[in-house]
Amino acid sequence: MKSENKKFNQTEKEWMKVTPTHTKDWYIKWVSSVILIGGMLLNAQNVYPINLYVTAVGIAGWVIVGYMWKDRSIMILNTVALTIYLNGIVQFLWG
Repeated sequence: MKSENKKFNQTEKEWMKVTPTHTKDWYIKWVSSVILIGGMLLNAQNVYPINLYVTAVGIAGWVIVGYMWKDRSIMILNTVALTIYLNGIVQFLWG
């Protein structure tokens, strides 16, 4: 029984939260994530061009979070994604 409790405690420690909550970046991260999920739903239903706008807003939020965290991979990935979506918006408006 003790070995099971020890194993459970080790697993429990692995899942402990390490990021602070209710900070500015926390709110931007979660709002952007919810917006991105909405954009994915719009993409799946082919609701064009609203899907481009919604997804671009969510991605822009993650660019901001990447900048706040000084995380280059998040900044680069989301900057490229935002550029692609903005290209789609420009094509819709003036293409």
